[in-house]
Order: sequence, then C-alpha cells, then structure tokens
Amino acid sequence: MSTTDAAKQASQRTDAADEAEARRLDDEQRLAEAQEDRRRGGARPDWSPLPRRAGLKPNASPLFSLRTPISARWRWTLAVASFAIPLLIWVTLNALGTIKPTFLPTPVAVFDALLKMIESGELFSDLWATTQRVLLGFGLAVIVSVPLGIVMGTFNAGLALFEPVIAMLRYLPASAFIPLLMIWLGLGEPSKVAVLFLGTVFFNTLMTADAVRGVPRSLIDVSYTLGARRGEVLRKVIVPHALPGMIDATRVNAAAAWNFVVVAELINATAGLGLRIMRAQRFTQTDRIFALLIVIGLLGLVIDIALRLLRARVGKWAA
Repeated sequence: MSTTDAAKQASQRTDAADEAEARRLDDEQRLAEAQEDRRRGGARPDWSPLPRRAGLKPNASPLFSLRTPISARWRWTLAVASFAIPLLIWVTLNALGTIKPTFLPTPVAVFDALLKMIESGELFSDLWATTQRVLLGFGLAVIVSVPLGIVMGTFNAGLALFEPVIAMLRYLPASAFIPLLMIWLGLGEPSKVAVLFLGTVFFNTLMTADAVRGVPRSLIDVSYTLGARRGEVLRKVIVPHALPGMIDATRVNAAAAWNFVVVAELINATAGLGLRIMRAQRFTQTDRIFALLIVIGLLGLVIDIALRLLRARVGKWAA
C-alpha cells in the first residue's frame, strides 16, 4: 500500500470518528432536552415554519419605512401640514356654519382680538407676568429635582429613601394645595410660584432618576477598571450620559408648568394670561380666549425648540 492510500484511509477513519462523536453529542443534547421538557411537565411547542414572504421593495417610500430618515424637504412639508390641516378644518367648520361663532370664532376674529390686545399693551404685560411665574416656579423645581433625581438614580440607598414618598406626593394635585398655600404664603406671588413648583418637581425628579438609571452598568465598571474614582465616575460618566434624558424630562415638565400657571393665576392675580382667559370666559369672549391660547402655545413651542436644540448640542452622542 502506498503512502498516499494510507493517508487517505487515516483521514477517512478520522472523519468517521468525528461524525460518530458529533452524532453522540447530538443524541445526548436531545436526550437532555427531552428530560428537561418532562421535568417541566410539558413538551416543547412544535413551531411551524415561517411562511415565505416577499422582501421589502427597494423603491419603498421612506415615509412609510420603519425608522428611516426622511429628506429635509419632506420634514418641512410635514411640519407645515401639521399646522395647515387643523387651520383648514377650523376655516371649513366656520364656512359651513356647523358651530356658532360664539363657541368657535373665525380665525379673522381671533386675529383681530389679538391685535386689539397688542395695541392696548395688555398682552405684553400679561405675557411678562406669566413668564416670570413659570421661570421662577419651574426653575426652582429643576434646581431641586435634578440633583435629587441624580442621587436616586445613582445610589440605591437614595432610591429607597426618596422614591416612596415622592411616588405618593406626585399623585396629589397641585390645585389641592391652593387653600393651604393661601394660608401659609398669602395671596401674593409666593403662593402662585409654589403651585407651579409642586405641580412639576415630583414628576421631574422621577423622570430624571429614570434617565440616570439608564446609564449602562458596563460604563461604570469600565471607569472603575481604568482607575476612576466615585466622584469622577459620577461627574464624567453618569451625568454626561444621562444629560440628554434629563433635558427631555425638562421639556415634558415645562409644558406641565404652563398648564399649572393658569390655575396658579386664579389666586388673586392682577396680571397674567391665565387671569385674562378667566375674565374673557366671564364675558363669553371666545375670540380672546383662542388668541391667548395661541400665544401660550407658540411660546411653549419656542421653549420646546430651544430645549431640543440644547439637547442636540450637549448630547450629540445620544442623537
């Protein structure tokens, strides 16, 4: 027998041995799975094969594709449509006479009411008074809630200490505190600011804590491995990673602050958009109410866009 034939036979015997070993391991695996199924009291479900489906069309529109970027042109077109469609519905309802102008004024009437408030100067004084209250009340809520949320999201001891009481307090409506605040703080500005503070601080704290808890544990472990200390991990890893989420929480709760300011201005206010809305309601001036609501909405939109730009600037890694 030649050397080549001997090598072929040895190779065949090795392949046969490998196949036998593979079959033995496969049998042992099936036996172990069967025993595990019997131990659990049931057999594995017999999954049917997936049906054959046609692949995605290569020319499918990105507008209907999951998480697919769209062009700037389409983005601006859809943004304009989001305002144009409600305005068109509004105009159509007025043109058809479906709803009386007393309940749904025309856009022209709303615009005229807005111009009258601008010419009289009352709009700017009310807008400034309301903005001051929102900035002060919600600003204090952010100053308190962000550090507290970082503590709760970073340390389990802080979470165990603060979460139960905050989880309970967040269900108490801020408007329910108005009688107590009037007794404690009087009828001036402190009671109005306190309503805004109580209405936003608890939610912002919990949402900040959730953003901080979202920091991957692997990043913290790697930082310790590289020699970082606890303060450095908190300052250079946890806070920067959670910052975009904290800004998103601020965006959400800033809208809540503008909702609460209307309630706060019921407390013996002499100026403010909420006060002006209540006076217009008393005389059924729905055109003025719509005008003031549009002003609040536009101002809130400006604040939201500013916070989104801030998030994109300080948290580019989370975009």
